Amino acid sequence: MKRLLTSCFGLGRLPLAPGTWASMPPMIVFVVMAESGAPAMLISVIMAIIVLIASAVCIKFAPYAIAATGKTDPREVVADEVAGQALTLIPVAALSPANIWTAAILAFLLFRLFDIVKPWPIRRLEMLPAGWGILADDLLAGVYAAALILFLKYALVGCPSCLI
Repeated sequence: MKRLLTSCFGLGRLPLAPGTWASMPPMIVFVVMAESGAPAMLISVIMAIIVLIASAVCIKFAPYAIAATGKTDPREVVADEVAGQALTLIPVAALSPANIWTAAILAFLLFRLFDIVKPWPIRRLEMLPAGWGILADDLLAGVYAAALILFLKYALVGCPSCLI
């Protein structure tokens, strides 16, 4: 059960891009809520709850996957991607509802980019022990992605053709 949770119910065991697949559940929840007219505050709270739950799963249960696989960051552990993607989406909920799809897709792409490229100091966070190292780099990737989205939004405020 522990490895099932850390693999996001098997998404981490997919052969191609398991982290990308694991980033989808928060995206789906986000878009369904936004499209159904849920208030931005509620969407942000739900995303924060997802961050907390996925983070707790990663910290508590990733050591079991580490022990089973012998790897310090097993590919199957993707609860960290769930947490990082949900973190990225928290401030996106407050953006214009007219551009919510564009903002959500941008949030997805930027989170995956920062998670894969790991600009400084993201890679260093992987050195933290067990589930903390697996989780921390994805949370910082989520912070970077969210910060860039907000920067783009507010740097381009006067731009009538802006997408976010």
